Amino acid sequence: MTSRRRLLTASAAMAAGAGGLTAVGVTALPNGSPEGQAKAPAHLRGAAPLPYAQLISLDITLGSERADTLRAAHQAIRAIDGGSVAAWLALGEGAFPSRTDKPRHLKRMPSFAGDVLDPVQSHGDLLLHITGSSARGVRQAAEQTLRALSQQQVRWRADGTRPENRIEDGRGLSRNPFHFTEGHGNPATAAEMTERATVRTGEGEPSWAVGGSYEVIRIIRLATDFWDRDTIDEQERIIGRRREGRWLDGTPSTERAVFAADPHGKTTPLDSHVRRAAPDRRNPPPMVRRSYNYDRGPDDQGLIFSCFQSDLEKGFEAVQHRLQGEAMAKYTLTTGGGYFFVPPPGDTWLRAIADS
Repeated sequence: MTSRRRLLTASAAMAAGAGGLTAVGVTALPNGSPEGQAKAPAHLRGAAPLPYAQLISLDITLGSERADTLRAAHQAIRAIDGGSVAAWLALGEGAFPSRTDKPRHLKRMPSFAGDVLDPVQSHGDLLLHITGSSARGVRQAAEQTLRALSQQQVRWRADGTRPENRIEDGRGLSRNPFHFTEGHGNPATAAEMTERATVRTGEGEPSWAVGGSYEVIRIIRLATDFWDRDTIDEQERIIGRRREGRWLDGTPSTERAVFAADPHGKTTPLDSHVRRAAPDRRNPPPMVRRSYNYDRGPDDQGLIFSCFQSDLEKGFEAVQHRLQGEAMAKYTLTTGGGYFFVPPPGDTWLRAIADS
């Protein structure tokens, strides 16, 4: 309870500093050839995301022409995307004044059990998601984009990094602030990644949205000091994996554990994170995680959780509801983020919705 109160108190300090989170250093690693990456949409480009990121949420200001703003944002992102930068635009609910053209699941992100959402760092009409191989390159690309959208209001910003960013067995892995390897649950192939993350025909979405993705952002403050007081064995039982990714029953990280062989949770506790998130590992959650760490000092560290899916209800929301009551809950506090929709590549979507 003491640590939980500390997190709640500190969330106010995060609101005061919502203009940006300080990035920490990490060595940039290869992320595939530019030629191969260019074939995929920016948010799914490469098995591992580029190691630095800046997220900027904007509100379309009163008096601005919605169509002009969307076109300017689209052009600004296209101008920086490519080479050592992968950038994309995502649309919040406020970008759709008419419900007729809105993706059917898009809404303001609700507050789930245990959340303390700060309005100053939540939601937004537009999300600029800029990633790159260097912190400097990301900052320069972000400032260039904002100059092109100077009439719009910045709602919140967040800077992130992926320490130990690497690719193993086709999956992009990194180390989170709790010292555990992230990314083992992601698809190992580009085809499966596209299958989980991309809207297809026949799913009840507007025709312009086919080929796009729902993006969820969660700014999660982590009680790292409280966490580090636990033994590594206790931490691994809370997560349900060893730090490097191996399952608690000895199954390699590249294979799927069979929880049915441990019905009472003697080996992998029933309230562990991985068991709550995906109780049947043969049917993983239909989403792709591509998260970043943030670090504003020893008392303010956490995760910029980011995931993509074709269906919010079957993807993120299903997992989030299952996580209620997990053992890790007392170490985390979600203070911001939002729901957004990444349009499909090209500009057909823009012609379809900008003037609607």
